[in-house]
Amino acid sequence: MINLLRKLYLQKMNLTDYIKDIPDFPKAGIVFKDISPLLANAAATDKAIELLAMGLHNFQATKVVGIESRGFLLGILLAQHLKLGFVPVRKPGKLPGEIISQNYQLEYGEDALEIQANSIQRGDLVIIHDDVLATGGTAEAACRLVEKCGGVVVQCNFLMELDFLEGRTKIEKYQLHSLIHY
Repeated sequence: MINLLRKLYLQKMNLTDYIKDIPDFPKAGIVFKDISPLLANAAATDKAIELLAMGLHNFQATKVVGIESRGFLLGILLAQHLKLGFVPVRKPGKLPGEIISQNYQLEYGEDALEIQANSIQRGDLVIIHDDVLATGGTAEAACRLVEKCGGVVVQCNFLMELDFLEGRTKIEKYQLHSLIHY
């Protein structure tokens, strides 16, 4: 009976109720989508993971790649839920050993992402996860890193997508899944 009640509760849960808008963060004019309330609620986090995982068993994926830093939070849970390995993609200088780097364009300038060279094997089927798809630059860089390692990106997976920024155009050759659209 308790499992049935929990299932009914999760079905009616709206994840957007657990994402808080923070105006002018990290700078004026930006409305930051804060997922801290979602993470603080075990049922909301559980529902997010269940929804993010829907259909992913069909891909026979071998790894989940989480993009620094908020992509780590749900990415590791998604990997555990799917019983897959987890690989972090980080900003420069934060990973030990041999690394592979990929530059990408920002609105004003350039940045880079890195992955440990041995973390993805040739032929690995990889799910890329991040909390939000905005302009698509970091997701595109993460896809390129996976491919440089010999992996195959089977899906780019996001909790949220900011549709007005058109980030999906940078990664349109990949299958995309976003739970929430703004």
